[in-house]
Amino acid sequence: MLQHSISSSAQHILTYAQTLRGGGVERALLRMAGGWLRAGRRVTLVLGSAEGPLAAELPQGIERIDLHDSGYRALTALPGHVRALAPDLIFCPGNHYSGIAAWTRLRLGRDCPPLVAKVSNALVRAELGPVAAWGYRRWLRMHPAFVDALVAMTPAMAAEAVAETGMPAERVHVIANPPAEPRPDAAAVPLPAGRYIIGVGRLEPQKRWDRAIAALPRLADRGIKLLILGEGSQRAALEAQVRALGLEGRVLMPGHAGDPLPAIAGAAVALLTSDYEGVPGVLREALSVGTPVVSTESSVAVREIVAAPEHGSVVARDDAAGLVAGLDYWLAPGRARPEPVLSAGDPIADYLALFDGLVAQRSR
Repeated sequence: MLQHSISSSAQHILTYAQTLRGGGVERALLRMAGGWLRAGRRVTLVLGSAEGPLAAELPQGIERIDLHDSGYRALTALPGHVRALAPDLIFCPGNHYSGIAAWTRLRLGRDCPPLVAKVSNALVRAELGPVAAWGYRRWLRMHPAFVDALVAMTPAMAAEAVAETGMPAERVHVIANPPAEPRPDAAAVPLPAGRYIIGVGRLEPQKRWDRAIAALPRLADRGIKLLILGEGSQRAALEAQVRALGLEGRVLMPGHAGDPLPAIAGAAVALLTSDYEGVPGVLREALSVGTPVVSTESSVAVREIVAAPEHGSVVARDDAAGLVAGLDYWLAPGRARPEPVLSAGDPIADYLALFDGLVAQRSR
């Protein structure tokens, strides 16, 4: 049986991740962990593999348990580490990791500490086939049985979580990710000469960077370049597409960026072409530095972020002509850039208030 502390607050938070190879979920987790540490909390990170560019962003003071295995199944060891450490609370950083949360609850039963999960990706997935969509909906309906509280990053995502998981509304909380901050120690991103469009995200099928590359030769500005920051399994396919379209001099894919903010600030437009997203942080990052955005309607949160016409354009996922039109509009000479949109609130304090409330409820 777990020997829980007598604390009535979340003094020790345990969280987990598969790798540090780069991804919005893991990067946001490290920012949150840094905030919890600065607030005086103890944070343990159970990590499949410590390899990857995000290793440079590990916050000082975090306690790390390395499993030395980048496979997802390695994280099934989590219940054993929870038993050994007896944390006050477990934080599941995103949809990708909710299977491990369910496994941990199943193995520990009533001894499992309160478990909070963040909604990091869309819960309505139009791209799935009928059988996969049915299975996904069934899986979401299981969440109330193993998650004590869900965190959504916007009100629309919270409403989607209630509708799709069946979680009572009082157990779903709206807390934004902490804003990205400049990292002076990060290597500078090599920027194209002249004007450029920027995309930031993993080179994975979900992101559909093929749409961005296909749009480039159709734009009115024949000299505009496309800079995509990220790494992933689709690199070879995207490079082949670039060669097929004769765009070798106009598309740059330099890989992961430790700090993409300066490159985003210098771009003419920030572009998101995903099939699905949770709350895409790159849109908020772009608007925070006054860069207009063009985005597919890949999440119910997109229109909450692109909340006014002067912020950017939102187009249907498969509307290739609309994507080109949106880019042409913002690339027109003399087009005014939006005023920077600054983040409000204190996500770190909001998270800790939620954690402390759950731990206090358990202690009672």
